[in-house]
Amino acid sequence: MATETPTSTPGSQPSQKSMTKAERRELQEKQRAAKLAQPADTLNKPKSKPKPPAAQKKYPPGPAEANISSADAFRSHTKDATSAPAMDSLAEASKSRSLRIFSHFGLPKHGPGVKGDIHPCIVRLALQFSEFKICGANARCIATLIAFKTVIQDYQTPPNNTLSRHLMTHLSPQITHLVSARPMSVTMGNAIRQLKLEISGSDIDMPEQDAKDLLCQKIDDYIRDRIIIADEVIQDLACTKIKDGDTILTYARSSVVEKVLLSAYKQGKRFSVIVVDSRPLLEVSWTLSDDSLLPPPPPIPCTYALLPALPSLITEATCVMLGAHSLHSNGAVFSRAGTALVAMMAKQHSVPVLVCCETYKSSEGVMLDGFSKNELAPSHLFRTTLPISPQGANLEILNPLYDLTPPSCITAVVTEVGLIPPSSISSIPTALGKINL
Repeated sequence: MATETPTSTPGSQPSQKSMTKAERRELQEKQRAAKLAQPADTLNKPKSKPKPPAAQKKYPPGPAEANISSADAFRSHTKDATSAPAMDSLAEASKSRSLRIFSHFGLPKHGPGVKGDIHPCIVRLALQFSEFKICGANARCIATLIAFKTVIQDYQTPPNNTLSRHLMTHLSPQITHLVSARPMSVTMGNAIRQLKLEISGSDIDMPEQDAKDLLCQKIDDYIRDRIIIADEVIQDLACTKIKDGDTILTYARSSVVEKVLLSAYKQGKRFSVIVVDSRPLLEVSWTLSDDSLLPPPPPIPCTYALLPALPSLITEATCVMLGAHSLHSNGAVFSRAGTALVAMMAKQHSVPVLVCCETYKSSEGVMLDGFSKNELAPSHLFRTTLPISPQGANLEILNPLYDLTPPSCITAVVTEVGLIPPSSISSIPTALGKINL
């Protein structure tokens, strides 16, 4: 029986299986020659995928479409190249409108979170600091030391530990919590440093309760000697500079200056007082509006004015008395914002400037301006006085609490160790017997 050979339809190429070896070789040579005859750009051109209907455009995009596409491309690139923490930081940076010069200032914090084993009295004190219910260097220092007395009395030394070492560890989170509410003042820092020195020097053989009572007694002695008695000595020294018929100008509210004026009037001296007040705290107006904060008022003639009225009032003053937040070794006084302006204007009109300041406010550091370290007043203090408008949503109030008065504008500093010229402030530790400040 004859076998049928496979046939191919006209115009079709026979399969390689039905070809002989010579025919397959001839076919491969033809294909190789055809490939070499093609242009080079046709070989290198990648195969393009068909575009979706939405992406195909018959006309070039207009300006608006070009902007949208570039913005979308930037956002997609940023989303892929930036991590989540970086995006959060960019968002926070866009929300902050503060000037760069104020970025390092201590910002007020409302309701600091409680972290660690914090005593309830410290939590309460931190809230009072953050809400500015306790203001002033002396008031904050006394409140802190009294709170630490409660912490020490409630403290119990763990087994296999000593009070002189473990109590320091227990106080560290308490201090950190207070600092989280508001930056620490120089007075608080000096007092805490002295307290730590007393704790480290505690006798390890003394019963625990006796050691705690002794530490609390040391705190009472510090408040009595460095603040209360120091203020009484300053009163006596400053009163000698007040004469009958004088006009004393004072700025903001200083507890020491207030005691000096009341003491001078009780001594029978008759004078008048010009009280200049200013933002951010308006401390004098708050005090005048609350009768519970005022002592029985003696009939001292007083004039209340705001800082813009200072040029017209400084010519009537015979002496300027100011308080201080801290006193630095170069003679500069760190005090409520506006104090430098008052002192400079008094110097221009040849009015003597006396700064009443306790020595425990002294700092070994040197300050050259009020921008290296400062604190911002909380903006919520102005919500009751500023009108609310659509533009107010973008308004951020920047009010530094303190400024620096140069020593050239200060006549003398009245301390419990005497009247000291600003050039001799660095000798205060020597006058105190080189005790720790």
